[in-house]
Amino acid sequence: MTPRVQATEVTKRYGRIEAVSGISFELRQGEMVALIGHNGAGKTTLMKLMLGLIRPTQGRVQVLGEDPAAGQFSARRHLGYLPEYVSFDAMLTGRETQLFYARLKREAVAKALKLLEVVGLGAAADRRVGTYSKGMRQRLGLAQALIGRPQLLLLDEPTTGLDPELRQTFYEVIQRLAFEGSTVLLSSHALTELEERAGRVIIMNRGVKVADGSLGELRRLARLPARIRIKVSGLASGETPSWLPASAPYRRLNGHIVEIDAAPEQKIDLLRRVIATGTSIEDLDVMSPSLDELYAHFLRSAERPQ
Repeated sequence: MTPRVQATEVTKRYGRIEAVSGISFELRQGEMVALIGHNGAGKTTLMKLMLGLIRPTQGRVQVLGEDPAAGQFSARRHLGYLPEYVSFDAMLTGRETQLFYARLKREAVAKALKLLEVVGLGAAADRRVGTYSKGMRQRLGLAQALIGRPQLLLLDEPTTGLDPELRQTFYEVIQRLAFEGSTVLLSSHALTELEERAGRVIIMNRGVKVADGSLGELRRLARLPARIRIKVSGLASGETPSWLPASAPYRRLNGHIVEIDAAPEQKIDLLRRVIATGTSIEDLDVMSPSLDELYAHFLRSAERPQ
């Protein structure tokens, strides 16, 4: 199947500054991909390249089988885009704004207006946008990005200003779109939100792609230790559990909880040791490295001298 997006050795320079440097990747149908990196890492530049707003200095970008940098880019009708900072005509109402974008994309007006209800703006649809709060303008931006069930949805910090309930609603909507075949590229600093939802993560640092894969693949590459918390009964204060490997770093939490850092290949062996000693286990938690920890690891690795 042809990728929805194909970037090949893409570089974008502004004078002496390389905003993006030699990046290659593909985005496939139905994928929900998190694009993460610090401010200035090149995330927004990549999205602008996909939209055809800027041209690559070197390399090639293909979007829905077309070159966005070409004069005619008909695939744009099948894209949805939400920039980090949304701006609308303050004199128009929310309804008029949504109508404008529906007609611009030649999509059904009735379906576009229903999206105002989806993002929680139904009651405010006839108010002027100039009276909207920042969060309400963000919701309106989401509504226009979703017009026409886009084949490719590019979202730059989409949940900024949204309350927890609307964030949940937003993710339900885009996860349903991905399930139905849309490709979603989502850039955000809210890594905890992305960890639960993205099927794949691309990490950028100073314009360079430093990691790309599912959360499981990134954990295998990083080989960071898991944290295992075991709550046991009958453990005296200051007592070292007999089942602990001699070199295993551990901490005592709240008396009867032992927290151990275990390498990926040590987890099962450690649990077997606990069971073999007949220790009475009251509770058990195994916490794999979080996306925050993986992000920090790959950025540190990228900064180390080769």
